[in-house]
Amino acid sequence: MADFFTAQPGETAAPLPPGPILCTGSAGMRRVHRFFLWAYDEAPGLVRSTDTGDTARAAYVGEVLGNFDGVLHIHHEGEDLLMYPQLAGRAPGCALHVTQMLEHHRQVGERLDRIEPVRQRWMETAGAEDSEELADLYEDLSALLKVHLRREVTEVMPVVDRVLSEKEMDAVGQHGIEQFDKKFLVGYLGMMMATNPLDDQKAFFKEIPAPVRLAYRLVGRRMYRRQYSTLFPGRKIPVTL
Repeated sequence: MADFFTAQPGETAAPLPPGPILCTGSAGMRRVHRFFLWAYDEAPGLVRSTDTGDTARAAYVGEVLGNFDGVLHIHHEGEDLLMYPQLAGRAPGCALHVTQMLEHHRQVGERLDRIEPVRQRWMETAGAEDSEELADLYEDLSALLKVHLRREVTEVMPVVDRVLSEKEMDAVGQHGIEQFDKKFLVGYLGMMMATNPLDDQKAFFKEIPAPVRLAYRLVGRRMYRRQYSTLFPGRKIPVTL
């Protein structure tokens, strides 16, 4: 199977600065991006599969999608504050790529802003028009993310690996995490792992603090499986650690 994170014709990576690799940012970014690719590929279908008038289902699906939107926003905010300014300062040859990635972030933010009121309205009404509008908005966001998430990994992250430390990249990943409910985060770990190959699941799990690993084993895996079966009734639940 071809690697999704492969440059397309006409796409050019930023020039690599001299020096050794300082962090494993590329590997971590691939894991997070696989989750977002999956989440927003599924989002339109989750909306459309909800029967008109089924407000209970719309409220549940809408809350899950809202959590995904929140994680995406915080993920980009962390990069805007803690990754791209450092990259621009330490690797000036990346200037054009930094500008492009930040523009992608702006476009994603605009789409999330348009989605929010429609999502809230659909959660209350489960109306047919709201459903179709919301699904279309998520399709548009998904199309943008498929470009941005690929190009960020293929064009920018190899340079990040050489100019940011592991500690700095850890700070990018931890940014804003305190804003989310702990139960949501523990269940979210299951979604993250389910969208990654087994070797990446193992590497990701090792990076998680020991108390969080324990919480996932005790309750998180079960929460993930329950949420997945509710979102996708009848679908086989992907195996995770």
